[in-house]
Amino acid sequence: MDWLLDPFQVSFVRQALWAGVLVSLICAIAGTWVVLRGMAFLGDAMSHGMLLGVALASLTGVNVLVGGLLSAAGMALGVSVLGRSPRLSQDTGIGLLFAGMLALGVIVVSHSRSFAVDLTAFLFGDVLAVRGDDLAGLGVALAVTVVVAALGHRAFVALAFDPRKAHTLGLRPRAAQVLLVGLVTVAIVASFHIVGTLLVFGLLIAPAAAAALWARAIPKIMLGAALLGIVSTVAGLVVSWHAATAAGATIAAVAVALFFVSAAAGLLRHRLAARTGAPS
Repeated sequence: MDWLLDPFQVSFVRQALWAGVLVSLICAIAGTWVVLRGMAFLGDAMSHGMLLGVALASLTGVNVLVGGLLSAAGMALGVSVLGRSPRLSQDTGIGLLFAGMLALGVIVVSHSRSFAVDLTAFLFGDVLAVRGDDLAGLGVALAVTVVVAALGHRAFVALAFDPRKAHTLGLRPRAAQVLLVGLVTVAIVASFHIVGTLLVFGLLIAPAAAAALWARAIPKIMLGAALLGIVSTVAGLVVSWHAATAAGATIAAVAVALFFVSAAAGLLRHRLAARTGAPS
């Protein structure tokens, strides 16, 4: 068991573990709705489109969280405006803003002498450099996520499964959609500067998608996603320590690998159930 426990004898790895756990919990809540609502492309676009705001914030001396938040909010607003056009699908608007904001972000960053370092940090983060202040910020983000998810749960359920019924019940689906996008924004912005957009998106989608293959109740999907996210964090840090690989990318890779394992196991279960006639 020494190979499993040795990495966590080091303080910065323990800090990274706590950060990964907090990010996993935040992403489990937000990611469940992303998967159920079919918002994966929007989440990906927001996470990478933030580069423009982060780059401008870095160059002007503004807090990168503020830059990322403004950029993500601008992306969400742009998608909402373009989505009102009867001739453009929402995916088209998202794709245009994704490409445009990411391209502008790279252009801005390319004027910096530390172009390669800045872009790498943005994509992959530095989970092994987490500090106490970062953990406190993630704790606040988790509290906000829990409150928003609890207050909007009924509206989110109706929005995910029947938007027209949500309107009939007076749940204001447009407002619920804005609140849901805000929930995803909190998850992405609170986590990206610590673990990078690659890890955030990996933990936002993969654990929730894997859990959704086995659970039907939304709380169970969230719980399963949280457990898979934490397992991914622990396994990723251990593999990264022994194999000398990038910690953030390794955690994301483990999360995606667990999804495929879950999908394969689910397929095998259905085939066995079909052969035996047992309910799957």
